[in-house]
Amino acid sequence: MKSYFVAGVVASSILLAGCGTVVRGTSEDIKIDVKPANAKITSTTAHTCVGPCVINVPRKKEFTLTASAPGYQSQVIDVQTRVSGKGAAGMAGNVLIGGIIGVGVDAATGATLDHYPNPVTFNLKRGKGSRKLTPAEIKLMNKAKTPTS
Repeated sequence: MKSYFVAGVVASSILLAGCGTVVRGTSEDIKIDVKPANAKITSTTAHTCVGPCVINVPRKKEFTLTASAPGYQSQVIDVQTRVSGKGAAGMAGNVLIGGIIGVGVDAATGATLDHYPNPVTFNLKRGKGSRKLTPAEIKLMNKAKTPTS
């Protein structure tokens, strides 16, 4: 009887390994908004698109986006990763259930991470050249989009 219990615990741990990986996936959609519309978006992950657009990137990958349009200054925004609330909850679930394998899988795949900022917003200014937005500018742009109560 005891061996059935041990076998059940082992099987459950293996089946639940990487719960975050299964539930959240190993990649994430990044929404890109840009003004003016139809600006070219390039990334250090080799994605290109015409904005507004959505790209799908591995959760553990940090990258840089560049928006450019004729007659406008190019803008560069760094997209970073951070542990999300859902990812942390999944990791805690792995620990509580005893799925040390799941902890390793989720950590290796980045399933506990989300990208920030997401969505990414570019507001290109008329002129030539390029400039990189500061974290404070990105925070202000994201605040401006968040509805207040």
